[in-house]
Amino acid sequence: MTDTHPAIRVSEIFGPTIQGEGVLIGLPTVFIRTGGCDYRCSWCDSLHAVDHQFRHEWEMMPIDAVWQTVVKLSGGRPVMVSLSGGNPAIQPFRALIERGHGEGYRFALETQGSVVRDWFADLDVLVLSPKPPSSEMMTDWAALEACVDAAQEKPQIVLKLVVFDESDYAYAKGAAERFPRLPVYLQPGNHTPPRPGNEDAPVDLDGIMKRMEWLVEKVTGDRWFDARVLPQLHVLLWGNKRAV
Repeated sequence: MTDTHPAIRVSEIFGPTIQGEGVLIGLPTVFIRTGGCDYRCSWCDSLHAVDHQFRHEWEMMPIDAVWQTVVKLSGGRPVMVSLSGGNPAIQPFRALIERGHGEGYRFALETQGSVVRDWFADLDVLVLSPKPPSSEMMTDWAALEACVDAAQEKPQIVLKLVVFDESDYAYAKGAAERFPRLPVYLQPGNHTPPRPGNEDAPVDLDGIMKRMEWLVEKVTGDRWFDARVLPQLHVLLWGNKRAV
């Protein structure tokens, strides 16, 4: 097969490991983490795939090279492939998804919903994760709505929201009200994310779990029975370690 498609800017490809959060939590997965993002969240836990100062670590990879890496990691057995970042919606994934589907693989993508792609309709799972006030980013609700429309109800579409405080919680409830048909997954934020190159940075697990307990109490107290509250399982297992 001659690779004539645009290359993908890759930060890292790793796995199989388990998906650590959201609708696919616990599912064996190979991750393609892309480089580059149109956001700069204050609590970003993957700056090595976001900030341009780390672009020397990213690689422009042809579709064929990306796919061969996925196949090698998975041992040639179909597995869920997670497209993450950064913001993976910036990258040209249509051809990779088509190729993977032809070999029995499935694809999930998580994005803040700021960049719209018509190939969202080719995904198996689309996770929309708009960023709350604590991120210090502003949500373009029209763009997020356009992402939902672009998916054409073909993939499973869910909302995943990080919650640090009362303002984030109110934001999450407002987002759910805007998209009442989408399942909602809430997770307590990690207030101790690592700096790039410091994956051994300690994690305040006690603080995170206290936030999760608070979040459970908020959801149940408000009778918000459609929301699911989940931890970041990979943080509980491996802390801030990369590529797990």
